[in-house]
Amino acid sequence: MKLAFVGNKLQEKFSTGTTNDEDTDLLNFLKEKGLDISLVIWNDSNINWPDYDTVIIKSPWDYHEHVTEFSDWLDSLDKLQIKVLNPVDTIKWNSNKHYLKDINSKGLPVIQTEYVSKGSEFRDEFFEMFGTDSLVVKPCVSAGAKNTITVSKETISDKRTEINTLISEEDYMVQPFVNEIKEGEWSFLFFNGKYSHCVLKKPKQGDFRVQHYHGGSISYPEADPKHIAQAEEYLKVIPQQTLYARVDGVLIDNIFQLMELELIEPYLFLNSDAALFENYYQALLQHI
Repeated sequence: MKLAFVGNKLQEKFSTGTTNDEDTDLLNFLKEKGLDISLVIWNDSNINWPDYDTVIIKSPWDYHEHVTEFSDWLDSLDKLQIKVLNPVDTIKWNSNKHYLKDINSKGLPVIQTEYVSKGSEFRDEFFEMFGTDSLVVKPCVSAGAKNTITVSKETISDKRTEINTLISEEDYMVQPFVNEIKEGEWSFLFFNGKYSHCVLKKPKQGDFRVQHYHGGSISYPEADPKHIAQAEEYLKVIPQQTLYARVDGVLIDNIFQLMELELIEPYLFLNSDAALFENYYQALLQHI
């Protein structure tokens, strides 16, 4: 069986702050296990996709910059009846953050969210709606905190034009700024639905973005089993069984609340740990 391990064209912004090359390490591990697997770039026109039996979506981190092209590529794989991990329908569902509304409708805790349609304008009533002085405004299709803005009642007059310009180009979402993010965002990693490990990501002083390429720090604490179980509940709403899932959120009053469910191209925080690579490998075997 020939496997495609899908990445993106190298961009320095995606590797800044990392201590190891997760893709290379994982790829080498899988090759050492005897798998016929090759690193390919999702939008490389020279790739003959029918050569592959299974396409593993690992790190197409630039997909949100080429949304239509990425969707068309997924459709082409589907038409070729090539197995895709994670499945195409699940990736498409997860690519637009309106999925948070679906999850919340199932009664699971999600950070409060309102949506602003492309071409409309930011409304001051969001502050009263959420009972807060600070908001986060971000695109419905995005990654890595791209075009994400924090705004307060005091700064909205200065930022209104910038925000409305962004909303004129695509759908946006508005959430209350969650102070608990300063204590860190938890990421729980599941492979084939089974818990593997977790990380705690903290923003640098004076920032709210936890991504390592924005200066955030990463640690590997032992998670409370209660919080692991809470994170696992979100897997039940995923349309199909997935090879990998990263459940991101914060603890509010000791209860896990979802910020994002990452099913497309999450960094897996494998940390060059053979045991974590093995967890991924065993899950992969069950799919192929």
